[in-house]
Parts: sequence; C-alpha cells; structure tokens
Amino acid sequence: MKIKDETLGMWLGVLGVAFFAVTLPMTRLATGTQEAPQLSPWFVTLGRAALAGLLSTVFLLVTRPPLPRRHQWKPLGMAVAGNVIGYPLLLAYALRIVNASHAAVVTALLPLVTAACAAWVLHQRARLGFWLCALAGSALVIVFSVLRAGTQHFGFAWGDLLLVGAVFAASLGYIYGAQVTPELGAERVICWVCVLALPVTLPGTLLLWPDQPIATSSWVGFVYVGVFSMWMGFFAWYRGLAMGGALRVSQTQLLQPFLSILAAVPLLGEPLDLVTLGFAAAVVATVVLGKQLSQARPTAASQQLAHPKETT
Repeated sequence: MKIKDETLGMWLGVLGVAFFAVTLPMTRLATGTQEAPQLSPWFVTLGRAALAGLLSTVFLLVTRPPLPRRHQWKPLGMAVAGNVIGYPLLLAYALRIVNASHAAVVTALLPLVTAACAAWVLHQRARLGFWLCALAGSALVIVFSVLRAGTQHFGFAWGDLLLVGAVFAASLGYIYGAQVTPELGAERVICWVCVLALPVTLPGTLLLWPDQPIATSSWVGFVYVGVFSMWMGFFAWYRGLAMGGALRVSQTQLLQPFLSILAAVPLLGEPLDLVTLGFAAAVVATVVLGKQLSQARPTAASQQLAHPKETT
C-alpha cells in the first residue's frame, strides 16, 4: 500500500505541476497581446482570485476548519500581496509583451529566488556555491532576454523586468505562506489566502467586468487560471507531496518550464524553439545545483521552505 501511495503521490505532483505550467499560455490567452488585447491584466488578476475565493469559501464551509489565529493573519496577508495580487498582475502585464515560452525561461528561476529570499527575509545562511548558482541562473536569464530583445523585439527593459518582479512577488508570498502551513495545513492556506482577498477581488472583478466583446478562448483561459492555477492545482500538488514524500515529489517542479513551453505550442501556436529549450534546461540545472547547496545548513524554517508552492 505504501508503494502505491508513493506512486499516486508522484502522479498527483506531476498533475499539480502540469496545472501550474499551463498557467503561462492560459494567462496570455486571457489577456491577449498588445496588438490584440482581450481581458485586462487587472481583471484577470482580481477575477481569478475571486473565482478561487468563492471555491475556497465552499471548501471551508464544508470542512469547517478553525479560524486562523491572530498571529497567522499577517503572513496570510503577505501571501495575498505576493501570490494573489503581485505575481499574477505582473505576469499578466508581461505576457502581453513576451510569449509564454519566453516567460517560462525567466520564471524557471522561481525556486532559486525563493530560497534566496528566504535567506534574506529569514536571515538564513547559504553557502557561497548557492549564491554563485543564483548569479549564474540570473546571468543566463539576462543573456536569453537580451538575445530575444534583439531577434524578436521583446522589450527587456519592460517585459522581462515585469517577469522578474513577478518572480520576486511570488517568492515572498511563498515564504510567508510557508510560515503558517505547518499550523493551518497546506490546502487550507491557499483557501484562507483566497478568502481573505475576497473583499477586494470580488468587487474589483465586478467593477472591471469587460463591456466589449471578448473572445471565447480568452474566457477559457480566464476560467482556467481561476479554477486550476489559483486553486485546484494546489490541492493536487500538496496532496502529492503528502502521499509521495516532499523530497521526491518536489523534483517534478523541474518539469514546469518545459511543460509551459510545450503547452504554448498547441494553445498559442508558438514555435518549439530549441534555443529556448536550451536556455530553460541551463536555468533548471542552476536551480538543481542551487537547491542542493541551499540545503547545506538545514533549519526548522528552511525545511518549511524547501518545497514552496510553484508559479500560478
């Protein structure tokens, strides 16, 4: 039975990563491009959180968990700022400028940046090798972005800076969310975060509801990021971590940039670019090595952050 549970946990982890990976092309589908805009980035950001918040409300009413304690509201609020507002908003604006494959390479740095933010916010020490990996990964992303700026007119000074901001916003949100995960339970954290944001996201969604015709494909992308990226993906991901073991299942995160690039081919008609795949593989390699070095001096706090939630 244990082996079956571990196998099921691994597949649930892969399913969660697949849900998150498709977030990039689906977000671009929802927002459209600068030349052919669809849903506004603000509407997509607030709307997806409102949709997940309504689903979370139903879940919490059915399961009836205790309310978060007073000291838990601040970390939950920081998670709202980083994961509900900051990351999806910056990502949505960026994906109007760059394509999903391009964004997949930059956001592949998320696990490494999360560890770096943990070292900064929580005053954790990391070996020199970890910081060298972080610099190497960042350099690869910069080189890739500059090359693309020259060949495909992607604005590094704007689109890529938005992606970098999104990565940092998500990282900080994950750190604060991880602080209350052992007490609240991982699945309930995302639900409380979405419910906490409802007083802002629900009225904002209604106020920003589009009054112009929107393509059906854009509404499909919007519903996807609200139901799967913001909510259901976390249920599969956290259940997979619990059943299959966090150390083993978390390695499936390394598939995410490649799945994003592959998903963009049929969903958006983006070409399968070998250069993009090569840079994604190189960035993932720095993440693998950096994560190994970041575990050199484990602490109670770092163990909570060893496997943070991946980008939605």
